[in-house]
Amino acid sequence: MNHIALFEPRIHFNTGNIARTCAATNTVLHLIEPFGFEISDKHLKRAGLDYWDKVNIVYHKNLQDFMNSIADGGQLYLVSKFAEHVYSDVDYSDDKKDHYFLFGREDTGLPEEFMHEHRDECIRIPMNDEHVRSLNLSNCACMIVYEALKQQEFRGLELVHTYEKDKLK
Repeated sequence: MNHIALFEPRIHFNTGNIARTCAATNTVLHLIEPFGFEISDKHLKRAGLDYWDKVNIVYHKNLQDFMNSIADGGQLYLVSKFAEHVYSDVDYSDDKKDHYFLFGREDTGLPEEFMHEHRDECIRIPMNDEHVRSLNLSNCACMIVYEALKQQEFRGLELVHTYEKDKLK
């Protein structure tokens, strides 16, 4: 199973987009406190997150709480622009294994000491950083979870939809 973990997310729109991706891909969403926004019915409705109840969300009080929750045999990946390993070069094909993709705060990323402790688990998305400091968090989460799903042959997802008024027929 795939898991996306957000360390102290600051921007509710990113978290909402990632939650939608998780709902669409049967991916577990881990939210690590504190947040830079309020999670309440009022705020969720205003953001149009009417699918929030369809997302498997696990809340964690802090990073250590999240680390303690990783299933035996689970694989942790820290997503960072500072990593050496490219995300698409990693083997995620075992869909029986728990793959945890941990993303840092939008403004400061993951704690540096924590990254050093897990240097071998760090992965990156290649980019030209001469002109751009970083990629959007929700885009990154989507890219990485879909790479994992591609390698897992999209098991558990519908590959073809049938609609009453199919625009392609």
